[in-house]
Amino acid sequence: MSSDSNTQALQQLQSVQTELQNKLVGHEALIERLLIALLTGGHILIEGAPGLAKTRTINQFSQLIDAKFVRIQATPDLLPADLTGTDMYHQQSGEFRFIEGPLFNNIVLMDEINRAPPKVQSALLEAMGEKQISSSGTTRALDSPFLVAATQNPIEHEGTYPLPEAQLDRFMFFVNVEMPDATAELKILEQVLGERNSTANQAKQTAISNTSTIEQASKGVSAVHVSDAIKDYVVRLITATRGHGTAGQLAEHIAHPASPRGSIFLSIAAQAKAWLAGRDYITPDDIEQLAPDVLSGRIVLHYQARAEGITQRDVITQILDATPAL
Repeated sequence: MSSDSNTQALQQLQSVQTELQNKLVGHEALIERLLIALLTGGHILIEGAPGLAKTRTINQFSQLIDAKFVRIQATPDLLPADLTGTDMYHQQSGEFRFIEGPLFNNIVLMDEINRAPPKVQSALLEAMGEKQISSSGTTRALDSPFLVAATQNPIEHEGTYPLPEAQLDRFMFFVNVEMPDATAELKILEQVLGERNSTANQAKQTAISNTSTIEQASKGVSAVHVSDAIKDYVVRLITATRGHGTAGQLAEHIAHPASPRGSIFLSIAAQAKAWLAGRDYITPDDIEQLAPDVLSGRIVLHYQARAEGITQRDVITQILDATPAL
């Protein structure tokens, strides 16, 4: 990728980021994580109460990069073929033809993923991990880039199927969308009321970038330098969840530690964060800012820790505080 192409791609994606941040109050972290995930082939699990503009954020994001987008509402009666597609018989030709399902898009929003039954989650796992689907004995590659953005409602558990650890580990990010404070809520209210009076804001967003630019930018991201010191820092953070190093004592709260995929995803995500900031190297701050969203879903706490109100993010934050960067 030439220097000019890299600069042009960076400017376009920074414009996408700025445009979304101006339109979506309090979603700066989510917007950045979406960009990072798409640039690195990762996926994102978003947890938050209804009404926090999670779907709106992802929809507008897909419009600004001119990506094919689909939203799937997970329900207990959903079938794998509803995602992957199926063979349909055409009477005129006397042949079966494969009709592509919604997974054949660039950005797939899976709303309330924990309402989908295990067989559907298994089909989604293959798509996320292998960028392909298998149907009727045939394997088909998915579009590129490909991003699954799944949501979970943390306050409703009736009729849900908790995601298995293998599927949770496929997500690059685990993002919590918090309730806004009074100042942010006032901005949201004013923005929405303003949009109701403006037909221009109700129209589809004009694309700033495209999927070809994302593909080019991905090459620039992979060229970002990861120093030996940063690699060592990442490994020390991950192995601390297994009881090693200066922060190892905090692993007493952890029943299942982070796997090596945690160190891989954290390093790759930091490369994209550095690239979006216009740097060709990673700093410890990149790691520290991303670690809670990358690692919180990769550890399982003991029952006693959960009973005491300790969360996964609490433990990761404590490990960060107790682990020297260099």
